[in-house]
Amino acid sequence: MKATLVCVFLCGLSCDRPNVLFANEAELTNGWQTASVRAEVRPAFSVEERKGREGKSALLIQHDAREGLDGFWTKTFPVQGGKFYRFQAFRKTDRVASPRQSAMVRVLWQDDAGRKVLRDEATSRSSSNQNPAERGAAADQQGLSFTKYVTDVLPGFTPTAEAEYPMDKASDTQGWTEVSDNYRVPSKATRAVVELHLQWAPNGRVAWSDISLAEIPPPAGRKARLASVHFRPTGGKTPQGNCRLFAPLIEQAAKERADLVVLPETLTYFGTGLSFADCAESIPGPSTEYFGQLAKKHNLYIVAGLVERDKHLIHNTAVLLGPDGKVAGKYRKVCLPRDEVAAGISPGRDYPVFDTRFGKLGLMICYDGFFPEVARELAKRGAEVIAWPVWGCNPILASARACENHVYLVSSTYEDVSRKWMITAVFDHEGNTIAQAKEWGTVAIAEVDLDQRLHWPSLGDFKADLARHRP
Repeated sequence: MKATLVCVFLCGLSCDRPNVLFANEAELTNGWQTASVRAEVRPAFSVEERKGREGKSALLIQHDAREGLDGFWTKTFPVQGGKFYRFQAFRKTDRVASPRQSAMVRVLWQDDAGRKVLRDEATSRSSSNQNPAERGAAADQQGLSFTKYVTDVLPGFTPTAEAEYPMDKASDTQGWTEVSDNYRVPSKATRAVVELHLQWAPNGRVAWSDISLAEIPPPAGRKARLASVHFRPTGGKTPQGNCRLFAPLIEQAAKERADLVVLPETLTYFGTGLSFADCAESIPGPSTEYFGQLAKKHNLYIVAGLVERDKHLIHNTAVLLGPDGKVAGKYRKVCLPRDEVAAGISPGRDYPVFDTRFGKLGLMICYDGFFPEVARELAKRGAEVIAWPVWGCNPILASARACENHVYLVSSTYEDVSRKWMITAVFDHEGNTIAQAKEWGTVAIAEVDLDQRLHWPSLGDFKADLARHRP
């Protein structure tokens, strides 16, 4: 190449001529070819040499002013079934209203004949703190292996390995966004077809650069032990008295190697006979100092429901204490029931998600669970686990919040199991209860792997789809 910048338009290529390349184009594109779902919605393609990330080439897609254009660069990579691979690419967009929807990557697993392959993994509805062999045996015993499950629910359905959608990660100062994820290749797959898209972006432009699919060692997984306390602090009489009643239960959870312990809502108020205003305190304050000492002593995270005072305002607040004994964050209840409004409590306005040593944690409180928006917003912001101090709620909604967002939900309630209302439990990505505390003064605990994927029939990894396909 004589010029340092080469821009080659490949508008003559289409899906029915996938292997046609002009002189020097194969070298410039490193085997990438252009395609479109239909010729009439085909955008323009070009290549820029040394204008991509870190001086590499960039594969460009440019839309004109028409609605609904859709085209992609595609390349087939050889893979070995059963092995783990990491896909990574970097994307820069211009005039694209929704990059997560319009500028996305799709990965297809195929055999040598270009056909879809079957999934290997079983979908188990048994407890996540079982080892894989136990989970598989329990699933088969209950008729709940992935194959059996889809046969029962969708007769005649073949459990195929659906397309993967790598996730958007951080952007650098130059505007390049990492799009990446790790995958276990289905055992029957011999190739991965990667597509780099731009769709539905009038006048938009995307550049793709620094693209790779490489084998990696099997990931170790990210295990977390999630615990929740089932307890009514009666007899404490004061806010600080109530706090002290939880110490033995936190110690019990620590003996079971808990990473996170969730306590119930407004625990400094429950059973004291005081008003919310009488129980309100600053954060940091006496209660956070007490629970912070316990979190540091036991080397774990604690989520406690408190009543917070901030100048003239009172909030129903969940606070996160870290293993260092300090306040790691707090969440003010956004959705307030009418009785709390009448009592003078003010709503929160934000949905913070906190980095912990085991993963990303979101918080919500009681009435928030009646509305899908709170859990969805936390999931959108990256929450993998949601801690939920909850006085009472419909447990079906608890399952829904976990299932619709593919998050682990950890609830701590004041409801007795005899009422058949809210429960103290850990819910998995399907909304199943994988651990429950039924007796007062007990702890529910489950070990989960935050890297474990749940694949649904015909949808595949729905958590990845959520990021791409939600409105």
